[in-house]
Amino acid sequence: MLKKLMQTDNDVVSLVLRIFLAVVFFPHGAQKVLGWFGGYGFAGTYGAFTNQMGIPGLLVLLVFAAEFLGPLGLIAGLFTRAAAAGIMSVMLVAIPMLHWQHGFFMNWYGSQKGEGFEYHLLVIAIAIVLIIKGGGKWSLDGVLTEKVK
Repeated sequence: MLKKLMQTDNDVVSLVLRIFLAVVFFPHGAQKVLGWFGGYGFAGTYGAFTNQMGIPGLLVLLVFAAEFLGPLGLIAGLFTRAAAAGIMSVMLVAIPMLHWQHGFFMNWYGSQKGEGFEYHLLVIAIAIVLIIKGGGKWSLDGVLTEKVK
């Protein structure tokens, strides 16, 4: 089963998608876990998610794992499908919980109270491709499954 999870081809498209998704998504995880990029860090974000938003603590830890560890896995191409699925799950929940009410478009001009969900749909689309195709060229998934043959 592990081999099936990590199986991939040598496609450069998967490489490009996983690197770009990781680079774009890592700052979101680093805000939550480390307090980088203007974030509140682990304790502040955990408190806001559990106390203000009412999200169970275990689910908050899964969000942290998906947003912080997921991009690291994508960079390495290790457990690409699981990392992409975690990121996709976070986006699928964020849309109805936080962004649906603000409509489709991002808040480019500061004229609405929050961000729409167009970014989230792009993340979901990229994650779906990675779930289907795997890590592609230069992925540890590919290296490890090659050795298992």
